[in-house]
Parts: sequence; structure tokens; C-alpha cells
Amino acid sequence: MIVLALPRGGVPVGAQVAHKLKVPLDVFVVRKLGLPGHPELAMGAIAIGGARVINRDVVEGLRIPGLVIDAVAAQEQEELRRRRHAYRDDLPAPQVHGKTIILVDDGIATGSTMIVAVAALRQLEAGKIIVAAPVIPQSTFDHIRQAADEVVAVIVPEDFQGVGQWYEDFSQTTDDEVRELLAETNHLIAPAAA
Repeated sequence: MIVLALPRGGVPVGAQVAHKLKVPLDVFVVRKLGLPGHPELAMGAIAIGGARVINRDVVEGLRIPGLVIDAVAAQEQEELRRRRHAYRDDLPAPQVHGKTIILVDDGIATGSTMIVAVAALRQLEAGKIIVAAPVIPQSTFDHIRQAADEVVAVIVPEDFQGVGQWYEDFSQTTDDEVRELLAETNHLIAPAAA
């Protein structure tokens, strides 16, 4: 079993899960494809390894051209590479083949980022995939349940405005904090990659 946290915000939550379960913690780098001008609205997401999920409701509803999606995806691909290097020093990806993965984030809004993470882990032939987050709106919870083997959340509200509304302190986690949490919790990356 491995806990894979979506950086950056998922790492503090993932560190707590990994510590409690006494299993390795690693990161799984995924990037939301935010709508230009409204980056918090996900029109899709990408992951290392080429997995890509498009939120058809958003793209078709707002008539977003493919060229816009491709341009945002190219920018986010650069950020994927930067983060992979920043957090993992270009170490090989954690070995997930046949393993139970607990995929953690600090909260899930539309689910696009989590869905692409699940899709990427399926491509890597992970075993059971459990998605875990403190808060997931009911509609997203139901959607993710179709992709993952199991979904766990502390709060599954009907009325959901954003992940931050469920936190007293929702300040951004920094790259340095991610590296520190990985180092503290573990097992840095060596056990998770073994």
C-alpha cells in the first residue's frame, strides 16, 4: 500500500494518512486545466505519463475551442515537469503495479484532477485505487465513485461553494513544505519507489 498525495495541498493531508497507516508517502503530480480568466474552474486535467481528462460539461457548455485547451495543457505540462523535478529530483515514479493506492487531496471540487489521477494510475496498472479527501461535494463524490474502487470523505455536502469554505486556514502549501513533509513522513521517496 502507498499513499499518493496530489501536490501541493494534498501532501499535508496525505502525510497524516500515511503516518496513521504507517505506509509510504509519495506525490502523484497532476495539473488542473483551468479556464483562462477563471483558473479555479477546471475544464480538465493532465498527469505525468500523458493521461488527460476533459470536463465535457464545462468545455461544451462554454464552447471552449480545442486550441485553448491545448494551449493551457502545454503550459500545465511545463508545470508538471517542474513539480516532478522539485518534489522528486527526477527519481523514477513510484512503483504502483498491483499495489493498493490511497490517492489523497485536501478536498475535491469538480473532480477533474482526481479523475485524471485515477486514469493515470489505471494506465500504470495500479491495484485497488482508493480516493480520499476531507471534503467532496455529493455530485463529485458520485462521479469519482465510478472511476475509483472506493471513495472516502469526512464531509460530503450538498451545498458546496469551494474546498476553502471547509477549512479554518486554507493557505497555500509551498514547494518547500511539500519536500519537508515528504522527508519527515518517510520514507522520503526511496521506500515508495521500491
